[in-house]
Formats: sequence, C-alpha cells, structure tokens
Amino acid sequence: MLLEINNLYFSHTQDKPLFQNLNLAFEEGKIIALAGESGCGKSTLLNLIYGLLDWEKGEIIFNGTHLLGPKGNLVPGEAEMKLVAQNFDLMPYATVAENVGKFISNINLAQKKETVTELLEVVGLQEFAHILPKYLSGGQQQRVAIARALSVLPKLLILDEPFSNLDFPRKIELRERLFRYVKQHQISLIISTHELQEIMPWLDQIVVLKDGRLIQNDSPEETYRNPYNSYVAKLFGEVNIFSEEEKAEFQLAKFSYYPKEIKITETGHEVHLLESRFAGNHFWNKVKFHHKEIVIYTDEKIEGNIKISFL
Repeated sequence: MLLEINNLYFSHTQDKPLFQNLNLAFEEGKIIALAGESGCGKSTLLNLIYGLLDWEKGEIIFNGTHLLGPKGNLVPGEAEMKLVAQNFDLMPYATVAENVGKFISNINLAQKKETVTELLEVVGLQEFAHILPKYLSGGQQQRVAIARALSVLPKLLILDEPFSNLDFPRKIELRERLFRYVKQHQISLIISTHELQEIMPWLDQIVVLKDGRLIQNDSPEETYRNPYNSYVAKLFGEVNIFSEEEKAEFQLAKFSYYPKEIKITETGHEVHLLESRFAGNHFWNKVKFHHKEIVIYTDEKIEGNIKISFL
C-alpha cells in the first residue's frame, strides 16, 4: 500500500474537530479523486499528507515510512512526494522554463532541456518557455507549477483543484495529457476536485468527504451508479432526488436519478411539461411528475404532455 491513514484526528480549533478517526488507504499507481463540498476537508487532508500540518492522533504511512509532519521535519514536505496547492510558489524572476527545471540536476544540461521541453508540452506552455511568471494568467501559472512538480517524477503527486483556473478548452487538453503522463511514468496521483464528471474517465478511486467524515470510498462506476446518499449523488451534477416516501409511492428502484436516466416512453408515468430548453448536446426539460418537479434530458425539443420511465 502506497499511503495509509489510520485513526487520524485533526482540528483547526480545539472545540471543533475536523477529522475524527479517519481511515483511508491508497494503492500505488492509482489516480484518486478527493471530492466533496467546499469546507469538507479536502485541502486540509492534502496538507496533512504532504506534511504541512500536524495532527493530534493517528498515523500517516507513506511507502512504508511513518510520516512526522512539521514537528519532525525542519523543511516542510515529504521526499518522493510533490504538492501543487492553490498558491503556486513560483520563482518570480526566473523564466517558465527555469521554474520547471528548478529541481532537475544540471549534470546533463542537454537532458535537462529535453525534459523541460517535454513537460511544457504536457501542460501546453511550450511558447511561454522564456516568459516570466508575472506575465502569465493564474491558470498558466498553475500549469507551470504542475510541470515543475512532475519534473522529479515523484512517487506521489498531490494536486489541489488543478483545473480551477483553466478555461474549458485548456482544461480538456491538460487533463488528458496530465493523466496519460502520470500513468506512463507510474506516478500515483491524488487530486481534489469539484469537477468529478469531467475527470471520471481517468479515475481509479473516488473518496468523498463531508465535514471531515468519510462518506464513500469506491470505484468511479460504483460511486456514480450507487451513491451512498444524496450528498454524493449531487457531486456528479444535476440529479433528481426522491425521499423514501416518494420512492415507495412511485415504486422507484432507487432514491436518485440523473436526468439522462429518465426516458420518454410510450408507456409509463404521464407527466406535464413545464419547460424545454436547448443546452448544447441535449435539451433540458422540467416536468411535473405527480406533485414533484423533475429534470430530464432529451435529444430533441419536446412539447406537450409525455410519458416517462425510470431506468
């Protein structure tokens, strides 16, 4: 096991603990998402793992070694581990290329230049190699920090909201290049995110936190198809939630249905269409189902009353 967290207790203030008896384990070579609402403890947990915060009780074991945290390390951080937080800590008077090559040995300068060029291609910043960070956008600075972290080929890379400052086209490019690179070089990756749906094809495991508590820890498919509760289901985007009473009343198989899981059929529940709007690759429709308003997605615009079935 690459990383183990056993019986972890941590609190920012004495009267309000965040983590109480938290237990987690991460296998080597996996891409793992930490998910949950803002304030659930994602960034704090990443800082604990990396050694930037001390914990009250419990243990964190990385690659067979018990980590000590700031109390045991003069220099913050852990060997064979890199964290890219939401403040990027770039050298302001060094170029992008110099920032990326900061941790690479100068013994073989040709090899160093080749590695820096490769990493700039991974993050899509080749043309900015000789630019100073102050002339870059927040999203570009974030990509420089990711490339620099990759330069030492850590056993574990930790990314805190790595796509938060990127526009959509750049986000699509970076995520595929990044995930392919870490898999190719057998780097384990823990990534905190608000965008589960967008990175799910590359994930091996999803860990869901709420107020410091572990809510669900499963494969992406299991988490999506069988969310533990409505909190987990809502992390994947728009979803229709039914109470236990409604579930029994409507004879539904489960408590949550994503809009694409509800289909128009010739037989089924009759519903009243409230509105139908174009949403790009689908039409967004709100319908009245008994006493409840729900959302369904369709390929074509719909009109009038329809019948639906829950898949």
